[in-house]
Amino acid sequence: MNLGYISLPGRGESDLFLAQVVAGLQGRLRLCGTVQTNTARAGRRKCDMDLKLLPSGEVLRISEDRGALARGCTLDTSVLAQAVAVTAAALSGADLLVVNKFGKSEADGGGFAPVIGEAICLGLPVLVGVNALNLPAFRMFADGLAEELTPDVANVTNWCLRTGLHHAA
Repeated sequence: MNLGYISLPGRGESDLFLAQVVAGLQGRLRLCGTVQTNTARAGRRKCDMDLKLLPSGEVLRISEDRGALARGCTLDTSVLAQAVAVTAAALSGADLLVVNKFGKSEADGGGFAPVIGEAICLGLPVLVGVNALNLPAFRMFADGLAEELTPDVANVTNWCLRTGLHHAA
């Protein structure tokens, strides 16, 4: 299978995990996609969310600052669309696509969902982080093609190397 995913409990845990995996893959595979960093601010309910674009390392703030008492989603969909476009353009030169999160946008058919589908059609391996809330939608999207990976950095890194190097060959 060329579609692997991890799902870890705890806010931001999948993001931290994927960042570790990506760090271990740098220089070993040609990566495209995103990893996310969440930064808490004192007096705020919501954290700041930043996406690091691979391979460039450019960082985009994908959260809107709606004030200290903001509730609900703070995702800046226009910035997400920018990240998606940059990632889609990088697919042809990559050995592995990393998508930090299959979230509500993807569950609704937007966000990175079309890029994941395109990568699969190209035979490009994909690693995705999925939270428990969106796991049923991801499983429907994947239609039996996804492999749940044991959330162990060495295990997931090895899966990425095995599938990514096979694609590169």
